[in-house]
Amino acid sequence: MSQIVVLGSANMDLVTRQPRLPEPGETMAGTGFATGAGGKGLNQAVAARRAGADVVFIGAVGDDGFGRELRGFLEAEGVAADRLATSDEPTGIAQVSVLDGGENSIVIVAGANGESALADGDAAAIAEASALVVQLERPLPLVEKGLSAARAAGVRTVLTPAPVDPAAALLLPLADILVPNESEALALSGETDVEAAARVLSATAGTVIVTLGARGSLIARGGEIVSRVEARRVEAVDTTGAGDTFVGVLVAWIVDAAELDDAVRAATAAAAIAVTRPGAAPAMPTRAEIDAALA
Repeated sequence: MSQIVVLGSANMDLVTRQPRLPEPGETMAGTGFATGAGGKGLNQAVAARRAGADVVFIGAVGDDGFGRELRGFLEAEGVAADRLATSDEPTGIAQVSVLDGGENSIVIVAGANGESALADGDAAAIAEASALVVQLERPLPLVEKGLSAARAAGVRTVLTPAPVDPAAALLLPLADILVPNESEALALSGETDVEAAARVLSATAGTVIVTLGARGSLIARGGEIVSRVEARRVEAVDTTGAGDTFVGVLVAWIVDAAELDDAVRAATAAAAIAVTRPGAAPAMPTRAEIDAALA
């Protein structure tokens, strides 16, 4: 497969399992705790790598135990981590609350992910890629620099607008593929209907793929809805990282010259597998598992 560069965040996830979110001032007994590699950028890089792609990760971690653990995790997964900088700031963390039904809520502390410089070597790595994948857990100016470098080099760009930021609307013309979920699509477009949102966004970005959870996804281009892909029915255990699994696998299929609808179906199958397992990056399926699900 061709090379994918992921410019994004690397966090240590601190995950509690609990029956519900606590009320203000309430102390609640949880049912489990775990730590694990996370961050939208790292997650997408691992998903693409497990799907068979050659992946380079551009990010930053602190000179601390969490940072060393994340670097080791990426290397063990086969993701090239020589562009993973060591910051004076601590490694970013995500406090993830997973509820009994599998839904989650997340609080992020950026730490080293707040670094906003794009090194010369980073720009060179982007220019050599087949696709650049970015999200919004890094500073917007850095994301814009990465997208602009890719566009100047003729590299396909993929943007996940999460966590959603209205200012990210300025990035849409730099995105060949935009992959928001429903709430992100509504927030970015200012619409109240998801189909209208997809049409509006696709008039500015290239192709827009809106993920709709159990309702599948819809694809828009040039201001029109062009396709829909149904979801797969599974019993969800933990939805953390499902969207990142979708994006990583989607791009892995695309750089391998798959048709877009086929890439979306593969991404849908991969996300369905991931939500049946606990954790984010550790739950992501291999290429063999995705192929078996598609078959």
